[in-house]
Amino acid sequence: MNTFSAKPSDITHDWHVVDAADIPLGRLASHVAQLIRGKHKPTFTRHMDGGDFVVVINAEKVRLTGRKLEQKHHFHHTGYMGHEVFTPVKNLLKGKFPERVIEHAVFGMLPKNSLTKQKLRTKLKVYAGNQHPHAAQQPVPFTVTLKAAR
Repeated sequence: MNTFSAKPSDITHDWHVVDAADIPLGRLASHVAQLIRGKHKPTFTRHMDGGDFVVVINAEKVRLTGRKLEQKHHFHHTGYMGHEVFTPVKNLLKGKFPERVIEHAVFGMLPKNSLTKQKLRTKLKVYAGNQHPHAAQQPVPFTVTLKAAR
């Protein structure tokens, strides 16, 4: 029995469209992170980029359970002493950048290595509304529907 290791000729990259409307943020992020890494494929190899491209639409309608909407903050540091910026998630979702909430959650679930920094970050496309410019890349529109928690 031989161990299988994928070669660049074995790898194909597909496109997936995920509708984030009324889906809990953690469930959505873990599912998207698996698609980006390629763990859903039988040809998964850790050191190769075998993942798929993922387009997330309706980012502004993602659901945060419990009191996370009021208590969760995103951290940003400008590089100067004392210039930490803590932005509530509620302001990000209702403001100009609802995409950053999903990006932060997904990238937090990806491994921290050079493959992640170079290639896997470019595989996620997040849009606030239901329109996206990536229709030409999809030969067959495939929408992943996650069950909303009750």
